[in-house]
Order: sequence, then structure tokens, then C-alpha cells
Amino acid sequence: MKDGCKKYIPFEPIKLENRKWPSNRITKPPVWCSVDLRDGNQALVDPMNLDEKTELFELLCKIGVKEIEVGFPSASETEYEFLRTLIKKELIPDDVTIQVLVQAREHLIRKTFEAIDGAKNVILHFYNSTSALQRKVVFKTDMQGVVDIAVNGAKLVKELGDELQARTGVNIRYEYSPESFMGTEPDNAIWICSEVMKVIGATPENKLILNLPSTVENTTPNCFADLIEYFCENLENRESAIISLHPHNDRGTAVATAELGMLAGAERIEGTLFGNGERTGNVDIITLAMNMYTQAIDPGLNFEHINEVKDVYERTTKMHVGVRHPYAGDLVFTAFSGSHQDAINKGEEYMANSHADMWEVPYLPIDPADVGREYEPVIRINSQSGKGGAAFIMHNSFGFILPKAMHPEFGKAVKKYCDSVGREISADEVMELFRREYIDRKGPFTLISHKFYEESELNDTSPKVRFEGMIRHNEDEPVPVTGKGNGPIDAFFNAMAKVGISGYKFVNYSEHAVSIGSDAKAVSYIQLRDPKGKTFFGVGMSHNINYASIRGVLCAINRSLTSEH
Repeated sequence: MKDGCKKYIPFEPIKLENRKWPSNRITKPPVWCSVDLRDGNQALVDPMNLDEKTELFELLCKIGVKEIEVGFPSASETEYEFLRTLIKKELIPDDVTIQVLVQAREHLIRKTFEAIDGAKNVILHFYNSTSALQRKVVFKTDMQGVVDIAVNGAKLVKELGDELQARTGVNIRYEYSPESFMGTEPDNAIWICSEVMKVIGATPENKLILNLPSTVENTTPNCFADLIEYFCENLENRESAIISLHPHNDRGTAVATAELGMLAGAERIEGTLFGNGERTGNVDIITLAMNMYTQAIDPGLNFEHINEVKDVYERTTKMHVGVRHPYAGDLVFTAFSGSHQDAINKGEEYMANSHADMWEVPYLPIDPADVGREYEPVIRINSQSGKGGAAFIMHNSFGFILPKAMHPEFGKAVKKYCDSVGREISADEVMELFRREYIDRKGPFTLISHKFYEESELNDTSPKVRFEGMIRHNEDEPVPVTGKGNGPIDAFFNAMAKVGISGYKFVNYSEHAVSIGSDAKAVSYIQLRDPKGKTFFGVGMSHNINYASIRGVLCAINRSLTSEH
């Protein structure tokens, strides 16, 4: 490939002095126009049928899109019939404007006006290509030639629009696109748009939409922003135009192109759900809208149930949303990395403990609940996961609040299991591993029976606890043991000395209630240091907190005796 790049002509940026857009901020959403049913549909291997287009149209209305390009009715009977169906069955909400696209050619324009007859609110979007390359290769004409095409098309559009409006009362607006705007000399783009504005009779009260598409994205977004600012600054009668963008994604920067174009003066965006469209697609209006949302700007579109949006999109278009697609992909809120998991876990704890009003969780730019994904796993476990991930799963999925000091110990066991199976493991597998490792842990000592008594000694007014029980060692016969202490754990420790268990030191203890199904129990976490100086956790569960505690002690002892030192 080294020498192959020599055949490409680099984009020549304009020289824009004292550009303003880098210092501007996006403070409000654009006017959104969906082109899913036209641009998106014509890019599908199998275009949508009538029912699929209708379902997608209804979804677009539901999420709040007010301008929807429903098709290219002069291009095929399917496109024509879909539009007629929307009108005849009165499927278009009164606050939604349908948009139709047509080339600036007489017979196509007349066919399009037949298609929109009976609609209440319409944008008639006409276009012709204006780039230097198209003039040279396709049309074999000069700039005056393409200006003539646009002006003649505008005259017919205005004539037929006036007639339709007088006859039906339709609210009709007009949109013009100099297709291949990025490949058109800036002054030529201004020239042709100005001529169209004059023919249409654009005024500040009745603005013409000037749609400036990056038909083929052929330079960096900053150069595109320069073009938009230059266009806006030099367009005569600028107050009579709405500047619209239609970014394509050939370079993978359509979102950046749209955002920088808005900084430069654009007021309207044409895009699609998930960026569907010709070649590498259009700008994704979901990503663009949710980017604004993260900056405390209401985008005016509702993606509270983004999985529903994704389901309808995938069903109607037969396209698939990638797992890493921003905001909607299956894995975009998921952390496998140990350091990411630990930071998210701490962020969740911070939000809960501080009762913070503002969202501050590392690695999560938005609260997944805002797009209806609060029930999906944010942390998933594989061999790359760390100690915090397993603790997060135990807390969020099963209600176990593992002590901080226990995280490395259990995390190590989880990592070892993941390495052995060679795949991601589910939350249920994490819980099953926790049961085997702690709750149901088998070892040399088994508690057969137990009782606690409180008693006072003559010279001591503080209560003492006496433990009586039966302990089995391996397959031996159970033996009775007793012990006294300042509490149940201390009394049980002293009793275990009767069967040769000594030298263990109590390190840490915590407890809480946990519900397993409809059954509420106490769970106790006990950390001991064995005679060799190594620490072990034990976990006990019971309806009785005292029994939960001694089960935790016995679990820790058994784990120390059966571990590989």
C-alpha cells in the first residue's frame, strides 16, 4: 500500500481567518430529521416492506422525531405506495412533518407532488449534485450548468407547491441540497444556494432549509466546520435560511462532523438510528443526542427504552447493532477489566453513601438506568476481572456485602475458576463458586449440635457465654466440647481448643441480613489468622446470628486446614 496512496488527491482546506466555531458551545439540540426510511432503507440489502416501514415510522414518532423523510416516492412503486398509505390511513401525527426527496428533474418532481397530495405538513426536499468532480465526470458541464438545473427545479417546485397549497391548504416547506457539498467550491455552493433562495422566495418568516451534506466524507471534521462557518458568514439573506447538515461516515467521523458543524452554525441534523445508510452510513442520531444528554442538554428525543428502539430497528432493517455501539451496544456499559470494575464498584458505593445528585461513576458516562438498562450486568466476569468485580456481582445480584479485606481472597478463587474454564462466567456461576468455597465448604471438622447459655460469675457482673456442642473430626465419632467466653465466638474458640484447634487469632468480623428468595437469613464473615500467620475468611449463614457466626469460624478453620499453603 505504500505507493498506492500517491494516486489520491488531498482535500484542500479553505483559509478561514479568525474562525469562531472552536470557542462556541452546543447549548441546545438541533432540529432532528430522520432519514431512516429513505437513505437508510435504500442502503439495505433487502429494503423494508410496507409493514416494516410503518413500524419504524411509528417508532420514530414515539421517540419524538418531528421531521421524518419517508421516502423517494418517484423512485419506485413501493416508495410511492408507502407514502400514500401513511396519508390515506392518517398515520401521520399532526405535529410530525413528513419529508420527501426528489432530484431536480421535471417528471420526478411532478410524480412527487402526486404522492404528497392529501398530507398536512410536508417538506419538499429537492437536490442536484454540484461538486467539481460530478460536473467533470457525470454532467460534463460547468457551474452555470448545475445552477440552471437547480433554478429550473426550484421554479417548478414553487409553482406546483403554490398550486397544491391553494387547493388543499397543505403546510408545505422547501429544502434544497447541493449534493456533494464538501466537493463543491465554497463560493460556488453559496452561489447556487442563493439563487435557489431567490426563486423559492425565502424570508425570515418562511425560511428555506439549506441542507449541506458531506455526501462523501473526505476530510477532517475541523475542515468541514470551516466550510460551514464560511458558508454561514457569506450567505446573503442568511436569516432566511435554516442550515441543515447530512453527515455521512466514510471516514468514521460523522458524529464529530455533525457536532463541529453545529458549533459552526448548523441548526438542523439529518441522520439515522444507529447510523444506517449508504456505504459506511449516516450520522447516528442516537449517539449525537445522547452525547448532548451527557452534557446536561435535553436532546428532545426519548431513548429511555433504548433496547426497545434497538429491537425494532434490528427487526425492521435486518441490520445488527454492534456490541460496542455507543449507548446501545450489549457491552457498552460492561466492564471486564479488574481496575475498571473496582472503580465502578467504588463509584456505585460513593453514589449510595453520599446521596449525590450528580452522576459521578468512573467509566460510565451516563447512568445506564437513563436508557432503561439498569437491570443489565454492568460488571461481568472473565479471566481479566479483578477482585472488585466478583464482590460487585455478589452485592448487586445476590445481596452479599463482602468485607473489603475479603475481596482479594474471593477474587483469586474466581480468577482461578475462569482460567480453568477458559470463558466468561455468569453471575450464577459466581454465586455457586461462593457457595462451594464458603457456605458449603467441607473440611475435617463438622458441627453436629450446639447450644449457648448466658451465665454470671460471682465476682463479675458482666454476662458470660457458655458453649456446649458436639464436634466430629473427619469420620471419627462426635465428641462433646464446651467453652466459655465474653461472647458466642469467643466461647466457641475456647471449645475448639478441646479438639486440638489452637493458635488461631480473630482478625475481623462483620454481619448483615440477606434474603435468598423469600427466606431472610443472617450472614456472618469471619477472618482468622492461623498458626502459620496466614489469614482465611469463613462465611456462615443461619436464621440465628450466633449460629451463623460459629459456622463462619468453623468455615475459616476448615479452609485453613485444607488450603494449599
